[in-house]
Amino acid sequence: MPAAEDEVEIWTDGACSGNPGPGGWAAILRWRDHEHEISGADEHTTNNRMELMGVLKGLETLTRPTKVVVVTDSAYVEKAFTQGWLKNWQRNGWKTAAKKPVENQDLWQLLLDASAAHDVRFERVKGHAGIELNERADVLAVAARDSMLGT
Repeated sequence: MPAAEDEVEIWTDGACSGNPGPGGWAAILRWRDHEHEISGADEHTTNNRMELMGVLKGLETLTRPTKVVVVTDSAYVEKAFTQGWLKNWQRNGWKTAAKKPVENQDLWQLLLDASAAHDVRFERVKGHAGIELNERADVLAVAARDSMLGT
């Protein structure tokens, strides 16, 4: 899964204590031999929102149109892009197939805006499977979450 030389990798993760509860997100941006880590937290959130925030903040860090691979362990995030969920939600007025409002619509819309200038593809990896950058993103997200808990 190595990125092409001209491609930025964004490894992301989210963590939450309780769902909802305090949460953290993280992104590791890697281009050639350069890496940049970012993370943040929210006092009252959900795991899915933190997964989305990791991707959103990673993309917002980019300063010019870029070829990007987003690597996530979140099926929710990956399938929304690769299985056409986002296109269907937009076509259906931000309603699910069950005619219910799409959860996290605010973040999905921000994520669509943030990704528009880039050539983005999504890949999913198995979480907690010893994949170095996925594990590092998890550690960063948990540390950000723990900062909200005072631990």
